[in-house]
Amino acid sequence: MTAAKIAITLPSEQLALVKLAVRDGRADSVSGYIARAVARQAREESLGALLADLTRQHGTPSRKARAWARRVLAKRAG
Repeated sequence: MTAAKIAITLPSEQLALVKLAVRDGRADSVSGYIARAVARQAREESLGALLADLTRQHGTPSRKARAWARRVLAKRAG
Protein backbone atom coordinates (compact mmCIF):
# COMPACT_ATOMS: atom_id res chain seq x y z
CA MET A 1 0.00 0.00 0.00
CA THR A 2 1.31 3.42 -0.84
CA ALA A 3 1.14 6.22 1.68
CA ALA A 4 0.42 9.90 1.24
CA LYS A 5 1.41 12.66 3.62
CA ILE A 6 -1.42 14.93 4.79
CA ALA A 7 -1.95 17.54 7.48
CA ILE A 8 -4.82 17.15 9.95
CA THR A 9 -6.11 19.15 12.87
CA LEU A 10 -7.08 17.43 16.11
CA PRO A 11 -8.29 18.81 19.42
CA SER A 12 -5.35 19.06 21.83
CA GLU A 13 -6.87 16.46 24.14
CA GLN A 14 -7.11 13.89 21.34
CA LEU A 15 -3.54 14.53 20.20
CA ALA A 16 -2.36 14.08 23.78
CA LEU A 17 -4.11 10.68 23.95
CA VAL A 18 -2.52 9.61 20.66
CA LYS A 19 0.95 10.67 21.80
CA LEU A 20 0.42 8.83 25.09
CA ALA A 21 -0.48 5.66 23.15
CA VAL A 22 2.76 6.00 21.18
CA ARG A 23 4.80 6.67 24.31
CA ASP A 24 3.22 3.65 26.06
CA GLY A 25 3.95 1.40 23.09
CA ARG A 26 0.30 0.89 22.13
CA ALA A 27 1.01 2.48 18.73
CA ASP A 28 4.12 2.64 16.59
CA SER A 29 3.58 6.27 15.64
CA VAL A 30 1.00 9.02 15.49
CA SER A 31 0.42 8.16 11.83
CA GLY A 32 0.06 4.47 12.68
CA TYR A 33 -2.48 5.22 15.39
CA ILE A 34 -4.56 7.39 13.09
CA ALA A 35 -4.33 4.84 10.25
CA ARG A 36 -5.69 2.15 12.61
CA ALA A 37 -8.51 4.47 13.70
CA VAL A 38 -9.45 5.15 10.07
CA ALA A 39 -9.36 1.41 9.26
CA ARG A 40 -11.58 0.66 12.28
CA GLN A 41 -14.07 3.33 11.20
CA ALA A 42 -14.13 1.93 7.65
CA ARG A 43 -14.85 -1.58 9.01
CA GLU A 44 -17.67 -0.26 11.20
CA GLU A 45 -19.22 1.62 8.28
CA SER A 46 -18.91 -1.45 6.05
CA LEU A 47 -20.58 -3.64 8.68
CA GLY A 48 -23.28 -1.02 9.17
CA ALA A 49 -24.00 -1.01 5.44
CA LEU A 50 -24.12 -4.82 5.41
CA LEU A 51 -26.56 -4.90 8.35
CA ALA A 52 -28.75 -2.26 6.72
CA ASP A 53 -28.79 -4.25 3.47
CA LEU A 54 -29.64 -7.50 5.26
CA THR A 55 -32.42 -5.75 7.18
CA ARG A 56 -33.85 -4.35 3.93
CA GLN A 57 -33.77 -7.80 2.34
CA HIS A 58 -34.93 -9.93 5.28
CA GLY A 59 -36.49 -7.59 7.81
CA THR A 60 -35.53 -6.94 11.40
CA PRO A 61 -34.28 -10.03 13.26
CA SER A 62 -36.75 -11.50 15.75
CA ARG A 63 -36.15 -11.33 19.49
CA LYS A 64 -35.42 -15.07 19.42
CA ALA A 65 -32.82 -14.65 16.65
CA ARG A 66 -31.12 -11.79 18.53
CA ALA A 67 -31.00 -13.84 21.74
CA TRP A 68 -29.46 -16.76 19.83
CA ALA A 69 -26.83 -14.46 18.29
CA ARG A 70 -25.94 -13.02 21.71
CA ARG A 71 -25.46 -16.54 23.12
CA VAL A 72 -23.31 -17.66 20.19
CA LEU A 73 -21.19 -14.52 20.25
CA ALA A 74 -20.75 -14.71 24.03
CA LYS A 75 -19.38 -18.26 23.69
CA ARG A 76 -16.86 -17.12 21.09
CA ALA A 77 -15.72 -14.17 23.22
CA GLY A 78 -15.22 -16.30 26.32
